[in-house]
Amino acid sequence: MNFTLRVWRQKDAKDPGGFKEYKAHDVLADMSFLEMLDEVNNELIAKNEEPIAFESDCREGICGTCCQMINGEAHGPETGATVCQLFMRSFKDGDTIIIEPWRASAFPILKDLVVDRSAFDEITAAGGFISANVGGAQDANCILVPKPEADTAMDAAACIGCGACVAACPNASAMLFVAAKVSHLAHLPQGQPEKAKRALAMVSKMDGLGFGNCRNYYECEAACPKEISVEHIAKMNREYGAAILLGKTNPPA
Repeated sequence: MNFTLRVWRQKDAKDPGGFKEYKAHDVLADMSFLEMLDEVNNELIAKNEEPIAFESDCREGICGTCCQMINGEAHGPETGATVCQLFMRSFKDGDTIIIEPWRASAFPILKDLVVDRSAFDEITAAGGFISANVGGAQDANCILVPKPEADTAMDAAACIGCGACVAACPNASAMLFVAAKVSHLAHLPQGQPEKAKRALAMVSKMDGLGFGNCRNYYECEAACPKEISVEHIAKMNREYGAAILLGKTNPPA
């Protein structure tokens, strides 16, 4: 298979950047998208040209680093998959493939397809944890959790923080990411003591970092490689509203 690639090249955050065209020759159908880019980079290096900068780590859909817009879709055309889980058989021989970085002001471009997603780290640091010292892992069933609650918490915990929800949203909203973190802990007994403080702190940090608001487009859910439901956004909004009411009832001393 042969492809024409139109890849966004940008030296650094100050460079205006632009698309550059490359040819990918003799690509195997079962080759992953990142392996295809590896081969293109090998050719560029052999010609003493600058290789395309892109992120990857686990290449198993776990770490969430392989963030790319492919033909205008976050993580490409496959549903419930990251770029590293995308294979070239998903395209037709002779296709032109457009590859871009995430586009969001809160995710500034560092180089080519690499963006700075440390804003997500700041949101998580604001409250996406429990501060109680829980010690070692307890025996199973020591703390009883109803199965529906455990299942919902696990669904939310599947978030890998890739940022596809932000990239896909017309408002560059991070609501699905924040909702997954808030909802995950709000459904577990270990997360109850700090749930009001957590919801307020994480939503406040998200707003302060310049992410847009949710307008119910649901593009985030469609793009999420872990298929996290927008129902978690509703859960986060309920937690946030309850936290505001609690603050009015019990103002800080």
